[in-house]
Order: sequence, then structure tokens, then C-alpha cells
Amino acid sequence: MRLDDAYTNSAHIPGGDRYYGQWEDAAAAFRAAQALSDCGVPYGPLPRQTIDFFHPDRLSLGTVIFFHGGYWMAGSPAMFSHLAAGAVDAGYACALPGYTLAPDARISQIVEEAVVAVDAIAARTTGPMYLVGHSAGGHLAARLGCADLARDWTGRVARIMPISPVGNLAPLMETSMNDILRLDPVEAEAQSPVSHAAPSVPVHIWVGADERPAFLEQARQLQKAWGCEVTIEPGRHHFDVIEGLEDPKSAMLRALFS
Repeated sequence: MRLDDAYTNSAHIPGGDRYYGQWEDAAAAFRAAQALSDCGVPYGPLPRQTIDFFHPDRLSLGTVIFFHGGYWMAGSPAMFSHLAAGAVDAGYACALPGYTLAPDARISQIVEEAVVAVDAIAARTTGPMYLVGHSAGGHLAARLGCADLARDWTGRVARIMPISPVGNLAPLMETSMNDILRLDPVEAEAQSPVSHAAPSVPVHIWVGADERPAFLEQARQLQKAWGCEVTIEPGRHHFDVIEGLEDPKSAMLRALFS
């Protein structure tokens, strides 16, 4: 369909198809080396309603909650375990929730699952929480900051960092992905962060300068709607922009914990 190429990433990134295997290998190596972890903790009855927890070797300063990407159709927490490394090294716990993928769930249902997942994380942790997500996960992190989804834990959220987020779902109705996502105009508007008022907590959007123009525009739209800070990181594309999460001294994590 008309916008298929605009929202395609792998074909426009050198070696793009290799990233998935690299992520899985790095994630498995991190889990094998991480003694302080609880993986596959259920927060609901469905197979993908689980959370992977990674803990620092000292009293936690708070919890980073990371939602994975994959256009709500692919991916899992186990593919991105290594992204907990920076938070854990900095003294924070990290929780990676899974969620039911389309077409088994619509985006509105996935958002509901994300809320329940954070309910469960909040019940198991203390201190501030940081909502982070990449791509479709960036949409979820941003969406959870909207007032209509406020919960008891909302006051514990210190910062929201949507990385390369999809803040406006409407363009996806003009892609072939919508055969699976099944977005309609009502759902697209209701579940688009740009359609909601800015959260009451600080938001810092992060996007790579070498991303597809559609993702740079998505970041600009969300920044304009919410009046929040945005970093366009030089030399980063849609797949390597998340690597800052692995380094406790990265500019990304310094911004998250500032």
C-alpha cells in the first residue's frame, strides 16, 4: 500500500536482517551471565503475558520498564534482555513485559495488557519507575503516560522515554500491516498518543538522525503535541538507536535518569 516503504526499516539499513539474530544472541548471553533475574513471571493467563526482571547487586534505585518493538506483531522480551544491562549496571532494576501480538490482539487490547503489566511491576517493586519503549514499544510507553490510563502507580513514574515511537497510528492504516493490525479510524485516534494531552511527568523522545523520514516525522509530531524534549541522535538508525540502553554512561541513560 501507499506507505509500506515509508515504514519499512530492514531494507533501508545495511545488514538490517542480521540485527534480529544479533539481538537474540546478545540477549541470551546477558541472561546467562545475569544471576539476579526472574524471567517469565506471569501477570496474566495468556502465554505472552509475562515479565522478565533483572536486578542490580545492590538496593535498587528504581525500575526501568522496557517495552519491545516489532510493530505489535513480532518480538519478545527474550530478544532484548541485553538492553537491561545499562540500567542494572547503574543500580536500577529492569522489567521487560511481554504482550499478546497482533492479530491475536488489537492495539487497544495490547495497551490494556501493558497497563496490567505495569500494575504487576509496581506491586513487586519500590521507588521510581521509568517507562521506556522502542518503536511500537515506544508507542506503549507514551500511551501509558496519558491521563485516561492513570493508575495508582502513575505518581511513581519519574520519566517516559519513547525511543523512535509511533505516536500517530493513522498512517499505518495506509500500510499492508493493517491487514494484521486491523486499525480503524476510531481506534487509531483513541490509541494515538498525539491525540491525548501531554503526560504530567517529564517525557524525553529519542530518535536516530538516520531513521526513515516517517519516524523522524513521528517524533516531531509527538514533540509538537506534547511540547516535550526530543533528542535526534547523530549516526543512529532505527535498529542501533537502542544501544544506548546497554551503557550506564550513555547520553540516553543520563537523560533518562536526569
